[in-house]
Amino acid sequence: MMVKRGAVFGPVALVMLLIGAVSGLMVSGALGATAAASAGAPLAATSGCGKAPALASGTHTIQSSGQTRSYIIEVPANYDSNHPYRLVFGFHWVGGTANDVDSGGTDGYNWSYYGLRRLADAAGNGTIFVAPQGINNGWANSGGQDVTFVDDLLSQFETGLCVDTTQVFSAGFSYGGAMTYALACARPTVFRAVAVYSGANLSGCNPGTQPVAYIGLHGIRDNVLPIANGRALRDTFVRNNHCTPQNPPEPAYGSLTHIVTAYSGCLPGYPVVWAAFDGAGHDPGPIDGSTGDGWHTWTSGVVWNFFTQFGSTTPPTSPPPTSASPTSTPPAGACSAAYQTVGSWQGGFQGQVTVAAGSSAINGWTVHWTLAGGQSITQVWSGTLATSGSSVSVANASYNGSLPASGSATFGFLANGAPSTPALTCTSP
Repeated sequence: MMVKRGAVFGPVALVMLLIGAVSGLMVSGALGATAAASAGAPLAATSGCGKAPALASGTHTIQSSGQTRSYIIEVPANYDSNHPYRLVFGFHWVGGTANDVDSGGTDGYNWSYYGLRRLADAAGNGTIFVAPQGINNGWANSGGQDVTFVDDLLSQFETGLCVDTTQVFSAGFSYGGAMTYALACARPTVFRAVAVYSGANLSGCNPGTQPVAYIGLHGIRDNVLPIANGRALRDTFVRNNHCTPQNPPEPAYGSLTHIVTAYSGCLPGYPVVWAAFDGAGHDPGPIDGSTGDGWHTWTSGVVWNFFTQFGSTTPPTSPPPTSASPTSTPPAGACSAAYQTVGSWQGGFQGQVTVAAGSSAINGWTVHWTLAGGQSITQVWSGTLATSGSSVSVANASYNGSLPASGSATFGFLANGAPSTPALTCTSP
C-alpha cells in the first residue's frame, strides 16, 4: 500500500485539519498584498537561464516569513541551462511530508509526485519537480504564509535555474489539494494549471476571481472530505473560466470505475475537467475494478495529459468579448433585484437587470461594476436575454468576487468604452 494519503485521521490529525481550515479561511489582507506580485504577463525564460545551476537535486532550506522552511527539488538529469524547464509543485496531505511526495512512498519512483515524475522522464526529462514541506505537516496558510513561501521558492528557482514561467503547475492531495486550490485562487497569472486530488477549501481562496486551467479528481466514497467539497472547488473555476454550467456524470456506487468530463464553453486556454471515481475512498491513486490503490492508477496519466496540453505561451489575460460591441449606449433602467453574499469570501449578484425597450443587443455588452469601497471590475455580460412587454431583461447575471454584506453595488453598460448614464444600482437587502 502506498504511503501517500491521510485517509484515516486520528484525533490529533483531525484537530490539525480543523485548525488549518479555520486559519486558512481567516486570511485577509496579507494574502491579498502578496497577490500583487503575480500581476502581469510572465516572461517565458528566467534570469537563471544561460548560467550554471545554483540548485541541485535534494533537500534545501529557505527563509520565508521569518521562518526556515524546507523543500525537496528534483532537477532533471543532463540539465541544460539554456533550456527553460516546466516546473511542477507537489503538495503533501495532512500528516504527510515532502519526502512522501518526492519518494513515492512504498511504491517508490513510480509514484513520485503522484506518478507525474515517471511520466515526465519518459516524455523526455523536461520537468523540474519540487515538494515543499508544510508547517506541522499541513497547509493552514495562516496569514497567507504558505502562499508567500511558494512566492519565495519561485523567486529562488527563477534566479537559480532555467524555468519556463508559462509552464508552472501544481498538484496536491487532500490538504495538499487545498493548498493547490489556494494557489490557483491567489496566483492565477503564475500557475498555468492545477490538479486538485480530493480537496476542500481548507487553505483559503483569495481573491479567487480569475481563470486558471483546473482539473479536479474526487471519489464518491470519500468519507474524509466528501465529494461535495471537490465539486465546490471545481465550480469556482467553472465560473471564473466562463464554462457552461452542468452537472457532469459521476459513476454509480459499486461500479468501481471512473468518469472524466471536460466542460464546454470555457474561455480559450482555460479548460475545466472533472474526474469522479468509485472504489477507493479518500485517495489520489484509485484503480478501476477494485477498492484499492496503486501506482497503476489512471489518475497520473489524466493529470499529466492535462498539464502537457499547454504550450510555452502566455495564456490570455482577459475574457474575449462574446460579440461585437454596440455602437450606442442603451438607455439605462432600474435594477430589479438585489445581490446577496454567499459564504465568507465570495458574493454573487443573483437576479435580473431590466433596461428600457429597444435595447435588444445586450448579450456581449461589457458590464462595469463599482463595488463598495471604490473597487472597479469590468467583465463581459453573460446573462440570458429576454423580452417582456415594454422592457428587455438580462437574467442570471453573476459576479464571483468579494461583495460587502450590506450596502450597494453600482454598474452600467459600456459601449465603446463609455459607461451608460445613469449607472444602474443594486442595493443589498
